[in-house]
Amino acid sequence: MLLKPISILLLFSLLSANCSSLLVFLGFEANQNYIAKELCENKDKPEMHCNGKCYLMKKLKQAQDKEQKQERQSQKTQIQDALVVKPLVFKQYAFAEINLHVPFSTGMPQSIKNSIFHPPQ
Repeated sequence: MLLKPISILLLFSLLSANCSSLLVFLGFEANQNYIAKELCENKDKPEMHCNGKCYLMKKLKQAQDKEQKQERQSQKTQIQDALVVKPLVFKQYAFAEINLHVPFSTGMPQSIKNSIFHPPQ
């Protein structure tokens, strides 16, 4: 029952985090008249035909800076996660000593059976 609304909410939050400049632009389009009349930095200069675009550019710059800051922070955490060093444990394994005496005449170890190494019949 609650699975569908929760999944929609999570999907919306993921999309809004990645598309913040799109949300800023949509907010500007929805409130352009108010922004042009009240919040525009150039409202006293009508010959510039700014119509609130200066405010839009400032907000887009803020959103871009925020995204870059979040990206740098996520990269730092990824690097920190990658550099977690677990202590190395060295175990000493005992190997059986192998005494293979190689005679100079045959060039083969004596402990290996000669029945394996024979010419084809």
